[in-house]
Amino acid sequence: MAGPSTSLRLVPLPVPGRIKGNAMSSLMRRKTIHPQPPERQLARTLSWPHLVALGVGAIVGTGILTLIGVGADRAGPAVLLSFVVAGAICACAALCYAEMATAIPASGSAYTYSYAELGEVIAWVVGWSLILEYSLVVATVAVGWSGYAVGFLTGLGVILPDALTHGPAVAGSVFHGTFAVTQVGVNVPAIVIIAVVAGLLSLGTQESARINTALVVLKIVTLALFVAVALPHFNTANLHPFAPYGLGSTAGEGGVKYGVMGAAAIIFFAFYGFDAISTAAEEAKRPERDLAIGIVGSMVACTIIYIVVAAAAVGALGFARFANSPEPLALILRGIGQDRVATIVAAAAAIALPTVILGFLYGQSRIFLVMARDGFLPAGLARVSKRGTPARITMVTAVFVSIIAALTPLDVIASLANAGTLCAFVAVAACVLVRRRRGSVNAGFRTPLAWVVAPAAILGCLYLFTSLQTVTQVSFVVWNAIGLSVYLVWGRRRAVLE
Repeated sequence: MAGPSTSLRLVPLPVPGRIKGNAMSSLMRRKTIHPQPPERQLARTLSWPHLVALGVGAIVGTGILTLIGVGADRAGPAVLLSFVVAGAICACAALCYAEMATAIPASGSAYTYSYAELGEVIAWVVGWSLILEYSLVVATVAVGWSGYAVGFLTGLGVILPDALTHGPAVAGSVFHGTFAVTQVGVNVPAIVIIAVVAGLLSLGTQESARINTALVVLKIVTLALFVAVALPHFNTANLHPFAPYGLGSTAGEGGVKYGVMGAAAIIFFAFYGFDAISTAAEEAKRPERDLAIGIVGSMVACTIIYIVVAAAAVGALGFARFANSPEPLALILRGIGQDRVATIVAAAAAIALPTVILGFLYGQSRIFLVMARDGFLPAGLARVSKRGTPARITMVTAVFVSIIAALTPLDVIASLANAGTLCAFVAVAACVLVRRRRGSVNAGFRTPLAWVVAPAAILGCLYLFTSLQTVTQVSFVVWNAIGLSVYLVWGRRRAVLE
């Protein structure tokens, strides 16, 4: 049962040398942790197996099911190295997350850690970036699931009006002044799946965790089936030339960056999701143990799964045949004459994809919950239901994300999610170094070789950011410039610490 010593809130932490009324001091004010009042306490119902399943469910999804084709298009068979590079950088970040989650076992993930260690304005930037990451990931996966659902319904003879199966179609570019809507529409299936997942989360965290675990098992069995069928067709000839576009990051047509690092910057999307586990800190039964196991365990499991699946994929079929395919694994199976298995894999993928939505919608609602506690959102949204879940903020988050999924042309901005995540990862690694510098003692997990692992995470993320398309980098800077303006004009004065 949750007690006052296990549920947390943030309160001011004095800043040495702070001058009252000094604007710069207020920007860098930090917070420490104290118990939450009963009406704001979340129910502690999750053990480490639930957290591992939450992480695997959030990580293994559209990334391996679709991005292996995009990665192969940019790196060729060397996409295997792209998975290793992206996985290694994420592993360093995961170790940093494990330490911060056990040191500050409160909801909010990188936003909360930054507020406690780096200062308010940096926390705002991280929180603003996480809004971008989680919203776009949930919306993108919902739209992807919608495509599978519409195809499934069509096969059953249920034909939905075309305008209700997709968002607006666009042409041109916002940055070149040629952006135009060519077709109107509202993606109703995407709204429906978000509503279903949000309702499940509102019923209870433990109930949704059980369903998530079952779907994760289905997802792993599906990938195992793919490997079992594709691996016997492995042909070393399909690995030549191994790195046709080089090992670095080379700009191509339309700003697309090719090579191992260019592919790694996109494949990075396939690895994150373990950060959603850190948002469950206030709902973990034993956060000092369970969070570290959940974060590191899910990251290790997914890295192994990805490399095995990628090796089976590029070895079974020449990369040019499935590059940029929206369903590369099913296409590979059809390419080796396994049409029936391809149908099974596609169907199982559609059933299991909602686990990604669940993981990220769960994480985003907890981040919004903490921002409401801090005064950056209406305080009423921070109330907890009788079941111990933040039902209000979950529904508000679902409405917000549904609007994006239903109306936003995601192909224009989807890669921005990567930039937001890279920002959060850099902040968490910096928090570990700051704690080490201050001599803070953590009774839970401690990042091994912190002065090597944390800088490696920071430098790796910064390099991956430079490997993103220029339009993504510019968009990210613009997004955060807007965010800083909102903070300076409105957010800073609403902060609880103010």
